[in-house]
Amino acid sequence: MNIDQTSFNLIADTLAAHYDSVILVDVESGGYKVFVPSQIFAEDHIPAEGEDFYAMFRATAQKYVHPEDLDMVLNAHDKEIIIGNLTKNGSYSMGCRIIMDGKIIYIRHVDELCKDKKHFLFCMENFDDEVREKEEQRKRIQSIERRARMDELTGIKNNSAFNELSQSIDNRIRQADADLRFGIVMCDINDLKRFNDNRGHSFGDEMVRRACRMICEVFSRSQVYRIGGDEFVVILTGEEFDIREELLENLRRESYANGRSRSGPVIACGLSVYESASDAKFADVFKRADLDMYENKRVLKNGFPAGKLGNATKMEVPIPDGRKRKLDAMFDALLTISGGGYIFLNDLRYDYSRWSALLADDYGFESEYMYHAGKTWQKYVHPDDLTKYKEIVDSLISGKGDPKDFKYRARRPDGSYVVLQPRAFVLCDNEGNPEYYGGIIIEQ
Repeated sequence: MNIDQTSFNLIADTLAAHYDSVILVDVESGGYKVFVPSQIFAEDHIPAEGEDFYAMFRATAQKYVHPEDLDMVLNAHDKEIIIGNLTKNGSYSMGCRIIMDGKIIYIRHVDELCKDKKHFLFCMENFDDEVREKEEQRKRIQSIERRARMDELTGIKNNSAFNELSQSIDNRIRQADADLRFGIVMCDINDLKRFNDNRGHSFGDEMVRRACRMICEVFSRSQVYRIGGDEFVVILTGEEFDIREELLENLRRESYANGRSRSGPVIACGLSVYESASDAKFADVFKRADLDMYENKRVLKNGFPAGKLGNATKMEVPIPDGRKRKLDAMFDALLTISGGGYIFLNDLRYDYSRWSALLADDYGFESEYMYHAGKTWQKYVHPDDLTKYKEIVDSLISGKGDPKDFKYRARRPDGSYVVLQPRAFVLCDNEGNPEYYGGIIIEQ
């Protein structure tokens, strides 16, 4: 390929400012001459000129191009493909990755057809810095977007992210998506304002973080959002949607335990499920979950759990805080001197009881605390022993009975029966009226 040295130097200097490498190629024969030697492939000693550019390119590509990009690069630089692209468009470019000394570098190939239509310039541009900068920019944007949707205190998604989700669900509802199935759990931390006012915001913040951990541990596979100072929302789908009632009870049980021991956050929570036949928007489901949560909050404020055993909503006069504290103090004293067995103590005036945590676990009670415990416990007594059991309890409370030799059978959650022997007592008020009924139950 004959080019005078002056023209060669002029072209080379001009192109060197723009490309890492520039090669002039005869379209038909494949003969080539290097105008600008490559800095990237400097150690490979690509000949300054040669008879077959296409063969040289294939050998170099197979040595350096990233395996995932190799077929694409070889196909694009097949002689017939290059001629077709240049004839049709006059130019062609593509990017790929090469591997040099174990490091990935992004390069771009640019083919430009010369005016004589017989030659083309093969130009190689190193745009690795450009790609890296764009990637860093993309990551920065993603980080900003994540932070905009993230609650700084807890690290979970915030109200903005929740609003986006609710809008996307609304779109699916409007489209009558037959596969749409979800539940909402609304959660609210009890007395957070009081913690902030009395013990400072740092203590309140820690209470929020602990509440968040509680919720996320119970609903470990669901999306959890903090939508307000003391409010969290869980969106249930998939497997956790199927076991939603069980998970809700787990969270309530842990909250009740924290409330009794005053060792952690108490979280009121409510559940609602999307009903395609009646719910026109996401807010319809959310509102029901919110109402259910407030009912649970009301129950917690009254000092007793709602649920299968509590029967709390039927109580007309909830036990006052002072009576409940007295019951707890008496129970703790009884527990200290009991020496074993199941402990129980009932405030007869309010029909409100506290039972041994071990008994609650062994018999599947939702809580150690409950109203109407006598009626509840009767469901566990063997049918053949129930009449005698009622007679003994009634006579004892009336001051006429002596149950020291009385035994009865009680059913465990697995359906098996065990023999129990109670050691009970009654405490009367100053006027001689039965006020407390309690004792120890020994498993035989």
